[in-house]
Parts: sequence; structure tokens; C-alpha cells
Amino acid sequence: MRHLLTTEGMARAEIESYLDDADEFVDVLARPIPKVPALRGKTVATLFFEPSTRTKMSFDKAAKALSADTVSFSPGTSSLKKGESLKDTVLTIEAMGLDLIVVRHEATGAPWRVAAWASVPVVNGGDGAHQHPTQALLDSLTLRRRFGGRRGGLDGLRIGIVGDIRHSRVARSDIHAFTALGADVTLVAPPTLLPLDTTGWPVVTAGTLDDVLPELDAVYVLRVQAERGGASVFPSFAEYRSRFGMTADRLRRLKPDAVVMHPGPMIRGVEIDAAVADDPRCLVLDQVANGVAVRMAVLFQLLGGTRGDASRPVERPAERVLVGGEQ
Repeated sequence: MRHLLTTEGMARAEIESYLDDADEFVDVLARPIPKVPALRGKTVATLFFEPSTRTKMSFDKAAKALSADTVSFSPGTSSLKKGESLKDTVLTIEAMGLDLIVVRHEATGAPWRVAAWASVPVVNGGDGAHQHPTQALLDSLTLRRRFGGRRGGLDGLRIGIVGDIRHSRVARSDIHAFTALGADVTLVAPPTLLPLDTTGWPVVTAGTLDDVLPELDAVYVLRVQAERGGASVFPSFAEYRSRFGMTADRLRRLKPDAVVMHPGPMIRGVEIDAAVADDPRCLVLDQVANGVAVRMAVLFQLLGGTRGDASRPVERPAERVLVGGEQ
């Protein structure tokens, strides 16, 4: 059974396979009828135990663009409130005839447990501060389309990941994906927001954003995760912004073709200024759009979609010609 749980250990060829398929789905989504019959008859379930806007909606959109059906699970109105275990919840939902499960959970490792219980493919939609593989894939696709065209990797790009790295599943997933594709990654954060041990990570670190700013091709700004304690380890938001915030002044000092990225949701005025977030060199909305195509590629590959149906659009039903007074 093939799952997508982590980018750690993924081979470059596997990552590029997802990105190549996603490139094709970008074209599909640009059609007047942005839909193909590749997964007609399949059902995708989204089990989100944490709040989500971008990830959940893009998985729903991706499944429907592939002609799959979707079902959503809401823990607040489920039998979990009555004491049902996560295992029994998963097995109950699977028994309804699902073909793939996307799970987001606040507990690190939860998607691996779900994958052990389920007999269908499982996609990790984010687990604690651990992994978020489809975010890493969409970030890689965004950078590749910006700098490298429609094929290949990120060879030679210098990417700075800035901010609350200790609590970020996005950072961990991006590090593995970016470096596997040939990029050089620098972590920029105060010591209190770096992981306790980065031994073996293919990265270098910097003490302030200004130390590396002129060298970077992409500045990837992370949200300060107050809900996981990220805001409690520096003196003030003003000091954080002065050393690590992506300000309008820092944007002006970037290379002319360098870009800014953010996984969302953004805290404007702290980690990123409003003027930067709204600048054309900020690729946040490109990331969101590419997220649908990437998740289409993931669902397509894990559910064994056929190449012919991935390129053929769904035909619009012929209009019925009314004759005389026929209704």
C-alpha cells in the first residue's frame, strides 16, 4: 500500500514525478472546464482534527477536479465526543467505502497510525510540528515554475527559511524536498526558535536575516506559531520583526529576481509586512493555486488514475433541444 506521509527519505525522482504530473494538472485547471474523469467512482475522505483553510479546501477541490467524490469528517460533531477512539473512527469511516484518507492531526505520528489501521492509501495533511509533505511539494512546484521551467529540480537555488523553525512541520518537509531537488537551504532564526539538534540536516544556519539576504533567491517566511509556544521565546514582536521580519526595506535589498514565500496564514506586520505580502514578488497566491494541482497529482498517483483520463476533459452535457412546448 502506497502512502504519502513524509518527504524525509523521498528520492529526487519520486518528488519530480509528483511535480511533473502537477505541471500537467496546472494546465487542466486553466481550461474552461477544469475537470478530468481520472478518478471517477473514487471517494476521498478528509479527516482534519486541526483547523485548516488552504489544505482542506485544496484537497476537496483537487478530488472534485479529478471527478472523485469527497466526504469530510468534523471531530467537533463526531462520536469522538462520546469517547470513541481514533482507531475506531478510522475503521468506521473506511467501512463506508472510501478509497483514500487525508488526515491532519495535532499529534506527531498520527498519520502513521492511521496508515497502519487502514487498508487504503493515507496522505499526511500535517501532523503536529513534524511533517506536511504536500506543502513541500507545492512549494517546490512554485519555485520550479518560477526559476526552472516545467522540468528538473531546484539545482543551485539558495533558499532561506526564516522564523519559527522549531515548531514548523512546513520547514521540516521543505528542507528535505528542497535539498533533494538540489537547492541550498539556510535556516534563519533566533537560537530559541531553532530545533535543539540539527545534526545531520543538510542545512546551514544564520543569526539574522540581514546576514544572508543578498545571497538568497527565495525567502521562505514562516508563521510564528503562538499556539505551540513560538511567541514565548523572544522578548517582543517588535524585536523579532527587527531581526527576522520580511520588511519592505529588506525586499528592496533582495536580488531583482528573488521571491518571497509563506505557507499561510500570514501575520502581517510581524513576520511579513503588508507591502511585502502584496508585492508581485510574493508568491503566496501562486502557492495556493499550485497546491490544488499538486494535490491532484498526489491523489492521481496514489489512486492509480489512468493517464488518458488525466488529460481528457469532462465533456459538458449536451443541451436538450426543446421542441414546441416541451418542458
